[in-house]
Amino acid sequence: MGTAAWPVLADEARLGVGAALPPLSVNDQFDRPVSIDAGTRVLLFAADKAAGDIATEVLRPHPEVLAQQRLVYLADISGMPAVITRMFALPKMRELPFPVGLVRDAALTAALPRQAGALTWIALDQGTVRSVETLPDAAALRSRLGLPAN
Repeated sequence: MGTAAWPVLADEARLGVGAALPPLSVNDQFDRPVSIDAGTRVLLFAADKAAGDIATEVLRPHPEVLAQQRLVYLADISGMPAVITRMFALPKMRELPFPVGLVRDAALTAALPRQAGALTWIALDQGTVRSVETLPDAAALRSRLGLPAN
């Protein structure tokens, strides 16, 4: 099998509509467990720093939307060197007024759909995926959250 087949296999392994969200166990920037349970309505996933920057820009002035919309935000930091995480990223994240579930092991979210530089919005109903959307910028996230445009 050639390497050209790998991206296809990876795409086929992505979580889709009707699938059950696999169990995810992560902690936030304060090392507190982040709960993704049957009541979670939205999983917002940032697979890279650019996507995380979009989420931070929109959520920082509106931290209440996480509870209002029963939204859990996860950021994949697995590719970040531990020393950078500890010395720079975590102190900065601790200034945020909302929890960020930190994915330190890429295997935990390998099945989550992703696009470079964009957020993934996964709508859930009792742990089952109802829809998956790619949000390429802050305007798209604001719109999806029902927030006013800046």
